[in-house]
Amino acid sequence: MTTIYATTAPDFKTDGIYAPSAPCGNTGCAPQTQQTVTVTVTQTRFMRNTNRRSLLSSAIFWFLVYGGMDLAQSVGWNQPVSVILVSPEYQYSWFIGVIIGACVSALTMTFIPKIAYYLLGGLMQLTGAIIFTSAPYEYTAILAARYVGGVGIGLITVPFLLHIGEISTQTRGVDSAMEQVALAMGVCIQVTYDTEWSSSLDISANLLHGILGIIFSVFGLLFALVSVESPVFYIRRDQEEKARQCQQMLVAGNVPKTVNALFEEARLYVVESESRSLGEELSASVMPFCKLFFFRCFVAFTLALPLTWSIVGSTAISEGSIFAWPLYVWSALRLISTLFTICALDTLGRKGVSLVGLLCMAGLMLGMAGIYATPANSYSWYYMGQVCNLGLAFQAFAGLFICSSSPYLGEAFPMRVKPFFVGLIVACEQVVHVIVIVAFKPTTDYLFQYFLIVGIIMLLGVIFFAIVMPETKKLTLRKAGERFQRVHNVSPY
Repeated sequence: MTTIYATTAPDFKTDGIYAPSAPCGNTGCAPQTQQTVTVTVTQTRFMRNTNRRSLLSSAIFWFLVYGGMDLAQSVGWNQPVSVILVSPEYQYSWFIGVIIGACVSALTMTFIPKIAYYLLGGLMQLTGAIIFTSAPYEYTAILAARYVGGVGIGLITVPFLLHIGEISTQTRGVDSAMEQVALAMGVCIQVTYDTEWSSSLDISANLLHGILGIIFSVFGLLFALVSVESPVFYIRRDQEEKARQCQQMLVAGNVPKTVNALFEEARLYVVESESRSLGEELSASVMPFCKLFFFRCFVAFTLALPLTWSIVGSTAISEGSIFAWPLYVWSALRLISTLFTICALDTLGRKGVSLVGLLCMAGLMLGMAGIYATPANSYSWYYMGQVCNLGLAFQAFAGLFICSSSPYLGEAFPMRVKPFFVGLIVACEQVVHVIVIVAFKPTTDYLFQYFLIVGIIMLLGVIFFAIVMPETKKLTLRKAGERFQRVHNVSPY
């Protein structure tokens, strides 16, 4: 059973200003009232799960799985025994590419259909994968492939976060969080075969990386070809017929009442945005930006180079080998926790789940800092076993936190300025990764300082987000945006 609330409004002109339909006399125009219509639509399970929206999530899923593999390579899972010498540039090159792609898509998305970014980004990922396959031992070629693949992910990520936010309401949390699930799956694949790979094999691990990249990119391109543009894109261009056709394709079973209600909500979303000046939209974006900037940057701390060195080093000391079971479980726990979390985002909500995850991560990171505070503990079988266990638990709770960032980004900002702010925040997330890579030193003292500082920051973040972050489950974009513009949102629901 699905209940949709649609508010009917007067007709509007192409400039986004309401035009009165009642006759005007000498005393002025008659006031117009808005009516709220409640539409209750009963859908079968088959109807709910056979819409074109799921095709978009599937396309981006395959692209981002390969992106997750590149992400894992960037934070230390890149075969240290490989013929290629790993340099800091090799590790941060992919993040630089993502920054470039995110900025390009943010600046041009207003007038270009989103499928163009999916296809271009997918082709760039495919190109990077082909280079990995054809020249697995050439450092310059692999480095170029990582830049190209990063640009492709940047071109895909920002449009997807906006696109899925506009076409999904009741399941926006699940649909948007597929971004983090796909990245977690890619990380799991990369970590697993990187750990399992043997230096005695005649082929390079980069070759397998490229082959998998080709497979994932091709699947993503095939699904992207049948994805549907957001009705909002065409409503902004006064192409109402095309917008309605898109809405019909996005609704499972093409139920007329549901189509009309969702189309009217999309129309009101556009009208409200275009009735405000650019200055008003920028002013309304200040508070959402402050909230999401810190929230998304915290995502970068959940998968960073110091965490990789910590789990590898602690496993080597406690288990006597760098190929032991904790390394496999480390990435698997992150994937499993994201799969659990997406089931809760549209039921339990985004805020409570993410705060629990962040609070536990803060405690676990401070616990690791306490162990690394004594340098001699780095050589202790017992203490490194505890660090290993804390690192595993950290990834389990990381999945609870990171998934909420995706729907939040699609909901937070006013329509006209949303691409620019989302692109900026995604770029800032990559800058955090670059700073950590450049500043990182594989010493016990550095690990202590990093875990202590980040742990304290996360603990402060719990308090900050508990006060300011809103709960937006099952809300329309208009209502969710209004909540983000408030200074405080203490209520957990």
